[in-house]
Amino acid sequence: MKNVIYRRKTCRACNSNDLELYFQLKPTPIGDAYITYDQINIIQDLYPIDLFMCKTCGLAQLLDVIDPDILYGTYIYNTVHSVGLNKHFESYSKEVAIFCNLPLNSLVIDLGSNDGTLLSFFKTNGYKVLGIEPAKHIAEQANKNGVDTFNSFFNKSVSEEILKKYGKAKLITANNVFANIDEINDWVQGIENLLDHDGVFVFESYYLLDVIQNKVFDFIYHEHLTSFSIKPVIKLFSKYGLNLVAVQHVNTKGGSLRYFIQKNNGPIKENETVVIALKEEEDFGLYEKETYQKFDKDIGVLKKQTLDYLTTAKQSGLKIAAFGASITGTTLTYHYELCKLLDYFVDDNTAKQGLYSPGIHLQVYSTSKIYEDKPDIVVLLAWRFADIFIENNKKYLENGGIFVLPVPFFKIIKN
Repeated sequence: MKNVIYRRKTCRACNSNDLELYFQLKPTPIGDAYITYDQINIIQDLYPIDLFMCKTCGLAQLLDVIDPDILYGTYIYNTVHSVGLNKHFESYSKEVAIFCNLPLNSLVIDLGSNDGTLLSFFKTNGYKVLGIEPAKHIAEQANKNGVDTFNSFFNKSVSEEILKKYGKAKLITANNVFANIDEINDWVQGIENLLDHDGVFVFESYYLLDVIQNKVFDFIYHEHLTSFSIKPVIKLFSKYGLNLVAVQHVNTKGGSLRYFIQKNNGPIKENETVVIALKEEEDFGLYEKETYQKFDKDIGVLKKQTLDYLTTAKQSGLKIAAFGASITGTTLTYHYELCKLLDYFVDDNTAKQGLYSPGIHLQVYSTSKIYEDKPDIVVLLAWRFADIFIENNKKYLENGGIFVLPVPFFKIIKN
């Protein structure tokens, strides 16, 4: 039986062994490993979430790597379930096509294409599309929905297979997936192999600078092996004759960057966005340990405020629910040590309703549960969507309920 988890000894980008621990979260079970009632007696293992910085190239990364078959074996995330992403990808398809001057009827390949939402917009706009998706049931769903999807993990070897069948791509995209890859050099070689001479590789990923500035610590979890930033991205791709020529800041995932990468003499004229972003990183101290020590201290203050308030409430006999049955919700629950304080989860994602949360096995209900059961407090674990949730559930507040916001600042919300 192969090991479920192993620890890298070298940087996944530059292979340096000059790595230093910068930030440490409490160990958690696999964040999206929600289970059925029949599995409720299963003990789910906890795995470390330790963020290291490569002192050679500046890549922030987890060195503990869980076997992908275990990590994604029961993967249930669909793009359509993520609030705002459908609209984001519709805009994305138009913006990127214009920015890259993408010829109609050219091939667009999406790595980690999930249910094909992004590619469906490209297809509607007149492009040939191909998705590459490792989760078999999701790939099957995409094919049924009319988006040609190849069921496989991506690497250089797979790129050869695709090249023979489909030819080179004018555009390759990877959105919120590149951070999940351990062997990123193999990925980059596959991308270089598939990309036409005037093609562009565009990837979006949550941005390390935003993680620190916006206190998005719960976005560091087992799937997210790498927290990308400008400096290491330039170094990584330049090894394979690929150049970062532009970046765009986007608001998804608590703050993300859209990176535009091409071969020499590609279609995009290099602009000042990369230079400006590099300076912001250096001015902020993004690669300095002291920055992360302050970050850890700030998160610790928020944790104490939340934990103290909820502990007092629990000791007083109050019932506490949590909104946000997601991977980030698992990360936040464990790091804040809320496991014994919560009674159940609520979530609008129907795929999660009726299941039980990773590790602590609390049931997930529809949001309507807060009106039926009338919990005294609802902790907004999905804090990025707090404004929407509060707006949609004013009646709960009017009925005397309390919302608790744990991040990016501690706040008690009453009517």
